Amino acid sequence: MHIVVCVKQVPDTKIIKINPKTNTLDRRSAPAILNPYDAHAVQEAVKIRAKTGGSISVLSMGPPQATAVIKKSIEIGADRGYLLTDRAFAGADTLATSYALSKALERIEKDLPVDMVICGKHAIDGDTGQVGPGIARRMDIPPITSVIEVTEVNPQEKTVLLKRKLTSGYEFIKSEMPCLLTVEKEINEIDYSPMPNMIKAARYEPIIWTVNDLENVERTKLGLKGSPTIVGKMFTPPRPEGGKKLEGTTSQQVSQLMEILLEKKDLFTISKA
Repeated sequence: MHIVVCVKQVPDTKIIKINPKTNTLDRRSAPAILNPYDAHAVQEAVKIRAKTGGSISVLSMGPPQATAVIKKSIEIGADRGYLLTDRAFAGADTLATSYALSKALERIEKDLPVDMVICGKHAIDGDTGQVGPGIARRMDIPPITSVIEVTEVNPQEKTVLLKRKLTSGYEFIKSEMPCLLTVEKEINEIDYSPMPNMIKAARYEPIIWTVNDLENVERTKLGLKGSPTIVGKMFTPPRPEGGKKLEGTTSQQVSQLMEILLEKKDLFTISKA
């Protein structure tokens, strides 16, 4: 059983700011971290391996410093990691990213067949949720999104039972493997890393690939050239106005509330019976 988890280095969106001149994310304003959804994807792969055996690879695309998220994945419990880093990949949108990652997965599969690919639901710096399904489409394998529970994995029959979240409920799915899952945060809790994992992560050197290490690549589908997405504008939304505190007794507060509602009566439609 071989699981590949796709991970991404992202800026911590709790801290990041927007450049007022360029209307783009100022990535220097926040530390880079492992995408939280991807951390849960690695943790789920570790849980599956504990039941079925096998190995876990992680795959990322980014600048050389993205080796940090590979090491973090090793600390969680992955066995090995691959980093795609090359100027040819720069400026990639979700279409170009899924193409590059699918080509890397083809290369990985030559050495060790892939039974399952796991991705986080989305990256917190883009919030599109498109890369996982895009990889599945290019690999011609079933994509199952918003997974909140991996109920059973049967390596002999090459099947997996899953529970996924819908807008108005849940859905239970039995899928053939290989397949691709995108997972929600609620699928698991991140375990504390044992000391041997931390030591291994500190010493681990990821496998680095450039575009020349991939086969049958159409360079026009990579990076900025292969990215049809155009961001017209990005801006910080205005801060919401502070609420008004109602003082006094209950009846006085009700009177104050009615006055506020009457002031805003144009926002309401009152129908008479």
